[in-house]
Amino acid sequence: MIELDEISSTNSYLSDYHPLTAVDITLVTAEHQTAGRGQQGNSWESERGQNLLFSLQVQPSRLPSTDVFVLSEAIALSIREAIAAQLHGDPLPVCVKWPNDIYVGDRKIAGILIENEFRGTHLGRCIIGCGVNINQSAFAFASDGNPRNADAGTGQTPADALAQDVSNLVAHPTPLPVSLFQLKGTATERRFVLEAIIDAFARRYEAIQSGVPAALAAIHADYLAALYRREGSYPFVDAQGLFQAEIADVEPTGHLILRDTEGRLRRYAFKEVAYVKAN
Repeated sequence: MIELDEISSTNSYLSDYHPLTAVDITLVTAEHQTAGRGQQGNSWESERGQNLLFSLQVQPSRLPSTDVFVLSEAIALSIREAIAAQLHGDPLPVCVKWPNDIYVGDRKIAGILIENEFRGTHLGRCIIGCGVNINQSAFAFASDGNPRNADAGTGQTPADALAQDVSNLVAHPTPLPVSLFQLKGTATERRFVLEAIIDAFARRYEAIQSGVPAALAAIHADYLAALYRREGSYPFVDAQGLFQAEIADVEPTGHLILRDTEGRLRRYAFKEVAYVKAN
């Protein structure tokens, strides 16, 4: 475990870090990040000393590149588990929004950024960056949950805007952030939450390291059960436009499988489809 006061990014720190001796898990924490990163190149907002900012480096033995998404599942489930334990009795569900954001109700409490290095057909190392909102009482930005570039006074529909440039699909709905403090009304000892996350992840990582197919299948089943909007039909948007669909599956590669209202299966990689705020 490496504890830092201020760093540009804990993920960037680990990308240049190579331990002298092999270790299963390297943990780096920071009180503040000057260039914290989220998915799709977004920044991550966090007040100094209020939240959890950390990255994990793991080097699993012989994990095929086709199975690396299980690490994303493992850390997402571990953060979800730790948050749910803090919110015991809260009526709002704690879910994993594909691929790996953590939501309480319709608000985002944690984000994960994963960077992989491969050696041939197997994973060499994985750096997992995490931001978990703990004690921050207010956030500088807000959103109505709709995709950016959608109907911003231009007369364009979300489909029109996204169809103009497929790269706009990186503009997933920006959710309203939320913290444990806002949900509970009291401060939480950050280290307790971090320890719970690491313990849960280490347990799942050991299962992954075992290489037993049933162990990976169990993590995947838990992930599917924990998904945001897992049950029911909801609006989505892709390069062809708006459509209604339900989550049918998530493949071991991380591809999202949606079933639309006509019964057709649609397969998406990250950035190829966006959630739309449900009415």
